[in-house]
Amino acid sequence: MSALPLPDLLRTANDALDAARHLVLRRAPEHITSKADRDLVSNIDIVVEREVRGLLRERTSEIAFLGEEEGWSNGIDSDSFWVLDPVDGTSNLIKMLPLVAVSLALVRSERTLVGAVDLPFLDLRYTAMVGEGAFRSGGALRASQVHRLSDAIVSIGDYAVGEAAATKNPLRFAVTKKLAMSVQRVRMLGSAAIDLVWVAEGRLDACVMLSNKPWDTAAGVLIAREAGAKVLDANGQEHTLRSDSTVAAAAPLAHALADLVKGTHAHP
Repeated sequence: MSALPLPDLLRTANDALDAARHLVLRRAPEHITSKADRDLVSNIDIVVEREVRGLLRERTSEIAFLGEEEGWSNGIDSDSFWVLDPVDGTSNLIKMLPLVAVSLALVRSERTLVGAVDLPFLDLRYTAMVGEGAFRSGGALRASQVHRLSDAIVSIGDYAVGEAAATKNPLRFAVTKKLAMSVQRVRMLGSAAIDLVWVAEGRLDACVMLSNKPWDTAAGVLIAREAGAKVLDANGQEHTLRSDSTVAAAAPLAHALADLVKGTHAHP
C-alpha cells in the first residue's frame, strides 16, 4: 500500500479524474467496436483508461491497477489496487446522452478506501474517503430518508446483453415488474456509478443492480455508504466486492427492497 495518507490519495484520484474529464469532453466517440453482443467500447474508453493508468503509475507506482478495458497492471494478486471504469455509460456516450461517468476507487484488502466519480457532461464530482463522509464539489452529501417503497424513486441496472442474456434477463424483467407495482417510479439511467452517487445525493431513493463489477460499483458503493445509504446484496447481506448484486437505498428502505428482490422469481 502507498505510504501516502488517504487525503493525498484522494487528491491523486481527483487529478486523474480531471484528466479523464478533459478527454471525455474534448474527443468525439468513434472507432466503436463490440466486446460482445451489444456490449460496446469506443476510442474514448481506451484513451481515458490509458491516460489514468499512466498518471497513477507515475504517482503511485507501488499500487496495482485494474481497468475495465485492459485489465491489470502490477499483478492480479496485489492487496491494494486502483480500479477504473473509464466510461460508465458507453452506449449513452455514443448517442451523446449526458448520463456518463468516470469511476475510480482505491481498494485495499477488498475494502474501498477512496472513491471518486466524475460526471463530465453534468459538471459534477462525487468523492469519499472511508469514515470521512461523502461530498459533491465540497458539499456534504446525505442520502434520502424515505421510509416507504411507495414513495421511492428507484433506478434499475441495465438488462443483460451477450450470450447469457436470455438466461439472466427473465429475473431482471420480473424485478422490474415488481418494482413498477411497488414504488413511485422506476428509472434506468444506464450507468451504475450514477445510480450509486445519486442514491448518495438523494436524487434517487434506491437502486437495484443484478450484477456487480468492481469498476462499476467500488467507488459508488463507498460514496453511498458514506452519505448514509445502506448497501446490501440481493440476499440482504452487506455488499462486498465479491457480491453478485447491488441494492443501495435510503436506510429505512434497504431491507424491504432487498426482500422484494430476493422474493422475485423469473418466469421465462
